[in-house]
Amino acid sequence: MKKPLLAVKDIVQITGITGRTLHYYDRIDLFKPTHLTEKGYRLYDRSSLEKLQTILFLKELDFSLKEIADILKLTKQEQKQILKKQRQTLLSRKQRLETIMIALDEYVSGNDISNLQIFNSAFPLKVQYANEARFIYGETETYKEFNETLEKLSQDDKEERFHSMEEIFKQIASCVDQDPSSDGVQRLIEEWKKNLMQFMTCDAELLACIANTYKFDTRFTSYFNQYSNEELADFLYNAIMHNIKR
Repeated sequence: MKKPLLAVKDIVQITGITGRTLHYYDRIDLFKPTHLTEKGYRLYDRSSLEKLQTILFLKELDFSLKEIADILKLTKQEQKQILKKQRQTLLSRKQRLETIMIALDEYVSGNDISNLQIFNSAFPLKVQYANEARFIYGETETYKEFNETLEKLSQDDKEERFHSMEEIFKQIASCVDQDPSSDGVQRLIEEWKKNLMQFMTCDAELLACIANTYKFDTRFTSYFNQYSNEELADFLYNAIMHNIKR
């Protein structure tokens, strides 16, 4: 018995692919019809259906259409080797997504963004701050002092001091409707300075440098603005600069 040919509508019903996609695959020579009728209708035999299902499977595995075209030219053994490598890639992506989902749940539950283990896994925000200090201050005495102090602290002490700094930022955020030069805001800035002084000696030039980083570095503005619907980074800049001028 002769195998029946499948029309485009039959392929659509069997696989769920759209007719437009079938036409596109034909145009790029990825999946061409077995026959063309005199009126130009595309027809496919049963064996070609298996090829299309393989294409759809590889697409689900996140291969590009160009990669799929190259894979189809390989032997079954060569294809298996590529699929094994792709499995490892997908596994790493799955683990990354799981980390993101955990961080998302923690953030929605009220965790501070600096505590989320999501920034490229190896670089949480606290590590970014240390890197930022190195970029800003280089191998100056100030940075060496900061680094030496940090190395002497236990992990618990580090967590406690970072938490203390976060609490100050939260308090400052609650004052964004006040004048940055007001006594209440300036007392909080003094508390902020006191915390900084536990890591390094802060003169006016250094404080101004930090204030500018807070205001103009988008990583810091994004971090600070989590504490307030207002522009907290800009508010901090103004409050610190007023403190310096005093």
